[in-house]
Amino acid sequence: MATKKTEETFRTSIGGQALIEGIMMRGPKKQAIAVRKPDGEIEVRTEDLKLTGDRHPILKWPIIRGTVNLLASMVNGVKALTYSAQFMPEEEQEEPSKLDKWIEEHFSSETAEKLIIGLAVVLGVGLAVVLFFMLPTFLASLLDPVLGNGIWYNLVEGVIRMVIFIAYIWLVSRMKDIRRVWMYHGAEHKTIFCYEAGLELTPENAGKQPRCHPRCGTSFMILVMLISILVFSLVRIPGEGWNKAVTVLVRMGVRILLLPVVIGLSYELIKYAGRHDNWFTKVISAPGKALQRLTTAEPDVSMLEVAIAALKPVLPETKGEDRW
Repeated sequence: MATKKTEETFRTSIGGQALIEGIMMRGPKKQAIAVRKPDGEIEVRTEDLKLTGDRHPILKWPIIRGTVNLLASMVNGVKALTYSAQFMPEEEQEEPSKLDKWIEEHFSSETAEKLIIGLAVVLGVGLAVVLFFMLPTFLASLLDPVLGNGIWYNLVEGVIRMVIFIAYIWLVSRMKDIRRVWMYHGAEHKTIFCYEAGLELTPENAGKQPRCHPRCGTSFMILVMLISILVFSLVRIPGEGWNKAVTVLVRMGVRILLLPVVIGLSYELIKYAGRHDNWFTKVISAPGKALQRLTTAEPDVSMLEVAIAALKPVLPETKGEDRW
């Protein structure tokens, strides 16, 4: 049975992202990036948001807004990561690639930044599509003689996709530098929980909060994997009489075309889970919260201070304006 919304069950639309020694928080009207500099000081940059949906209302429609918000989050995330990397000691900063250097030499600084960020987003999306959608389709097709072309094929493909995704997260988690990013991720969640609980934003109060949040991007990605099984099962590729390679390519093409639908449905589900507390939302939130045990870690006090510094500037002036 759903619980009645009260001040104690307030849920905010404010979300964030862990960076290199920092955190980005995004509110209804503002975005803030807080980074711990090598000298120990916290650098905070705040900017007003310019939302595409305000200029094009159709982009706020259900289902459509899922893909739009995902792409916008990726662009903002790359920008924020690039900004936070500037504060790393010079000896720890990575040398720009040859392509980055060529772009910087042939374009203005503003255009070069946009091109590099755009390229990073395209490569990120491309890697995700190949690794989590095209590869599982190819691997499952190897079992065509056993699985046929029905529901079992889609279930096995979905399981393969989930295994690849979890293995990818696990392998990334083994990287030493990522461990601190996961700690900042935990600080982000704890600070948002603290704010939603109506407590004073202090490291002590935030530190007592859970580190796994139902509206995390990790939960969203798990939902994408699960919803894809259902959506892909609704579209049957005949394949009889086709060359096997053609069948596999058609399947991959259909998967890519259906991705906006999968992402849109997953986004609507994560929004619903954020607004309600019942058995259904607990079920759909459980896989993501379980996986967050890999993508978050317990932060230290200094990280909670950074998270609070990033959250405060984006809090709305009107109470409740950021309700999820």
